[in-house]
Amino acid sequence: MNRVRDRKPQEDLQGAAAAPGVAIGPAVCLRGHGVEVLRVPIRNSGLDREVARFGAAVRSVEAELEATESRIAETFGSDLASIFHAHSVILRDSSFARRIDRMIRSDRVNAEWAVQAVADDLGEKFAQVKSQHLRERGEDLRDVTRYLLRALAGKRSSPGVGEDFDRNVVVVSHELTPDEVLRLGRRGAVGFAIEVGGANSHTAIVARALDVPLVTGIVEITNRVADDDPVIVDGEEGRLTLHPTPETLDEYRRLRRRRRRNEEALSTAARDLPARTVDGAEVELLANVELPDELDDVQRFGAAGIGLYRSEFLYLEKSPELPSEEEHVAVLRELLETLSPQPVVVRTLDLGGGKVASGLVPQDEENPVLGQRGIRLTMAREDVFRVQLRALFRAAPFGSLRIMAPMVTAVEEIRALRVLCDEVCAELEAEGAEHRRDVELGAMVEVPAAVMIARQLAAEVDFLSIGTNDLIQYTLAVDRTNEYVADLYQPLHPAVLTMIQLVVEAGRRQRVPVALCGEMAASPECVPLMLGLGLRQLSMSPRGIPRVKDVVRSLDVCDAEELARRCVAASTAEEVGALLAAFGATAVHTRTRVHTG
Repeated sequence: MNRVRDRKPQEDLQGAAAAPGVAIGPAVCLRGHGVEVLRVPIRNSGLDREVARFGAAVRSVEAELEATESRIAETFGSDLASIFHAHSVILRDSSFARRIDRMIRSDRVNAEWAVQAVADDLGEKFAQVKSQHLRERGEDLRDVTRYLLRALAGKRSSPGVGEDFDRNVVVVSHELTPDEVLRLGRRGAVGFAIEVGGANSHTAIVARALDVPLVTGIVEITNRVADDDPVIVDGEEGRLTLHPTPETLDEYRRLRRRRRRNEEALSTAARDLPARTVDGAEVELLANVELPDELDDVQRFGAAGIGLYRSEFLYLEKSPELPSEEEHVAVLRELLETLSPQPVVVRTLDLGGGKVASGLVPQDEENPVLGQRGIRLTMAREDVFRVQLRALFRAAPFGSLRIMAPMVTAVEEIRALRVLCDEVCAELEAEGAEHRRDVELGAMVEVPAAVMIARQLAAEVDFLSIGTNDLIQYTLAVDRTNEYVADLYQPLHPAVLTMIQLVVEAGRRQRVPVALCGEMAASPECVPLMLGLGLRQLSMSPRGIPRVKDVVRSLDVCDAEELARRCVAASTAEEVGALLAAFGATAVHTRTRVHTG
């Protein structure tokens, strides 16, 4: 009886729908989780030190943003990554930094106060303009300000995102940056409710990409919700229910179960049906994975294995420290045992070119994308790379492991890697450590040089994998996150298609399998073209597999090959796009057969 009397009445707090779905759980309130900014006078003798402290914060945030941007680009695509690139652009704006430097010196104040004062002044100006694009820059400025203040306070990431962060909670806050939503979502938060931000904000875009419900615009939410309060976030109705009654909880649980059953039905259909074309060609649909947490999705969406495991994120998570051999082994063993007997392709450490980790990547490269990255970095830091290789060969007995080297540009790199692998295996054998030596070794084809020597590379490796994201970038000399040339980043450029064709033909001649990973693999519009070019292995985000499998099962390889011939012969990306659109429209109208396998 006391429990009934003490139960607080249900409250429905209305906001704006920003990311669909329903989340049920205890609340975690990040009250005042922004850094409190106080004005602290600085003596003349300490001004240089304060300016240097600001510079160090800028470099720290820049490194974190570059790592996040790269991770997002590979997992969700360049459109979402452009959010974090916009933050980097503001951070690198010399006029922004100069204003803060000048204020520190002229007003003799601490860096935090100068950052906030400059940001407030610029924010007011952005708020007054009519241009939606410029108002969005104001939103980016607020995010960058939060990052800088957090770094100046010595905080690498948002509060609550530590090892003790509880999963399955609903995060309640005044506001959240896209970076914070990404981190909290990755750690297991099931929903978000915030006061500031709109349905089209960058924070909302990231929440939708993570498939985590979000409600925005709830006035004074942090004053009305306490830690551990039971809440329901309805991201479709834009409502947060505080202290829901048992009847409301039951209603939402039924709704959530119904949605999950529908989604599971689609996933089951995709999982149980073979990825086979109408005329019987088998296609392997593999998953791109960066965290062990994604293994559930790999199995749930019917992947035939992992075509790309991005091993560098263990380094990024551990930075500024380096992961130990045992930590490597633990992660790899979980991957291999969970997926066995399906293959797991592990890309060796691929830092550099925007992905950084303290103490590993050169910080003074003028053009890091053309600098020490991928296999160049690992061979230069053999002491670090040996630790990863030892772990790979030790974990190999627990499943079907394949090792793939990134950013290969020369045959000599593969030969040097094989020598190093032999040395590592000899060490393990001498130590009596359990390991497996007969692991397949492959190379990523990401630069034009690798395309032009694909036949020679194929003679040295067990498999090739085309990384289209970087291949397009290097082939067309276009930074895909640079807003000034973004329209020149054309995956359907005839030169890109010709390069894919050359690699596939080289693999066929050497009887070496060729896979494709990158955004093109997950594009239903591009799948007929990829199959027509001869590819039979496509690796993508697990959630993209059902749609791609549906396309595969509707295709006839002869039709796809004819499409590929016409596309490769086209003169422009626009012409290729028109051919794919016409083919897709025809396929939709003629898809009358139910494929039962």
